[in-house]
Amino acid sequence: MNGTVRRLTLREREFILVGTAHVSRESVDEVARVIQEEHPDRVCVEMDEGRLRAMRDTASWEKLDIVKVLKDGRGFLLMANLALSSFQRRLGAGLGVKPGDEMKRAVDVADELGIAWSLCDREVQLSLKRAWSKCGFWSKNKLIAALLSSALSNEKLEEGQIESLKNQNELDGMMAELAAYLPAVKETLIDERDRYLATRIFLSEGKKLVAVIGAGHMEGVVARLAELDAGTLSTDLGELEKVPPPGLFARAAPWLIPALIVALIIAGFFYAGADISLSMLLRWALWNGSLAALGTALAFGHPLAILTAFFGAPVATINPLVGVGLFAGVVQATMRKPQVKDLEFLGTDVTSIKGFYRNRITRTLLVFFLSSMGGMIGNFISIPYITSLMVK
Repeated sequence: MNGTVRRLTLREREFILVGTAHVSRESVDEVARVIQEEHPDRVCVEMDEGRLRAMRDTASWEKLDIVKVLKDGRGFLLMANLALSSFQRRLGAGLGVKPGDEMKRAVDVADELGIAWSLCDREVQLSLKRAWSKCGFWSKNKLIAALLSSALSNEKLEEGQIESLKNQNELDGMMAELAAYLPAVKETLIDERDRYLATRIFLSEGKKLVAVIGAGHMEGVVARLAELDAGTLSTDLGELEKVPPPGLFARAAPWLIPALIVALIIAGFFYAGADISLSMLLRWALWNGSLAALGTALAFGHPLAILTAFFGAPVATINPLVGVGLFAGVVQATMRKPQVKDLEFLGTDVTSIKGFYRNRITRTLLVFFLSSMGGMIGNFISIPYITSLMVK
């Protein structure tokens, strides 16, 4: 066995862990070879039912309703999901490998050999929702910015560099960097999933199991398996399968900015008169609406979506239950309705800036995202400005 395969014996059961690079042709071949040589009682893979279904159903994107996604408040989650998928697809470009091919190969080989298999990963949407819920305001923006930066980068890795991702020292450095940049995201996407994967593998039936996992999870899964074997770690995963409810501050935060703006305008009326108060209101609306419209324009949004962003941003600020991104995004999707080809090429279009702008689905998401960011920036800029009008 080479360095990407670890063999453990726990309670007279044998666990053979195969660490893979998710866009590596060598990993695909290695997974098949290990399963064929070991012929275990069961194969466990780092994949959830949704991801496997999407890989097998090539027309799955055709069921995507972008307007419903925005209305359900899942715009940022879809943006993050597409950006992450884009990054992995770009790494595999030119190698003839798609993200997750090694996991699908593990399932296919198990079926060919009549071996039982289990999907042991947590649903990706649940992981993203947990990560999102644990991020504060600035962390959410850092996460989106980091994902978009990775997704739209022109940097390409050679096959040898991708294979080197299986080197433990390099992975340690990557994880340390992630932990320092976004600790909450690292905890949810790495640490929690180490425990989740290890527990699902440990509870799987069979005396000899092959588990196919990403190399970045290898050390964490090995450590958690040892804790499960020693009885020092619970096998109850209930807490990790729920999205934690927002705290008091998180529930109140969306109302703080509108409350502050309204309070400043009212204070301007009492301290400086009606004319100044009206001027404060107009200047705030102008900053808020103009930058939301500018964000929509930067996304090359439809002219009506730009107007909607301008007039809708002040309304959305005062009522945080809706967002300017929703207004502008729905108008964009209505005026530039996604076509069949947009759905068909979504997977490849997200790998480049040109594709993001060409595809009507991702263009709608850009309108949603950039109009939201523009309106938010407009609010922050306008607050000190309108305050200065009151104290003149």
